[in-house]
Amino acid sequence: MKRDNIIYWVTTGLIALLFLFSSVLYLTKSPELIQNFKQIDIPLYFISMLGVFKLLGALAILNPWSEKLKEWAYAGFGFTLIGAVWVHLATGTSFLMPLVILGILGVSYFFKQKLQSKVA
Repeated sequence: MKRDNIIYWVTTGLIALLFLFSSVLYLTKSPELIQNFKQIDIPLYFISMLGVFKLLGALAILNPWSEKLKEWAYAGFGFTLIGAVWVHLATGTSFLMPLVILGILGVSYFFKQKLQSKVA
């Protein structure tokens, strides 16, 4: 159980940090990010929206008070990362990083479910 707990918290903390960092880039409208969005013809209003959602999701995934909110955050991150892989494949850019992060998210979710089933 201790090993599962450590794996859960390491992967969950990593996901939260990655999405917090990403949200800062989106909310400060990083010039490189804006250029990348223009290059692949994604509307720029998505930048602020994704920045807010990534920030809220990172906070929700760490929260101890609402399992339903955590589930929504995991789902949102999953959809975001699958979409990122899809966009990178469609535009011929490297899709490795979103795929790796999706894998880490999957490990985090797996161990979250495993720990919950042991408590119940």
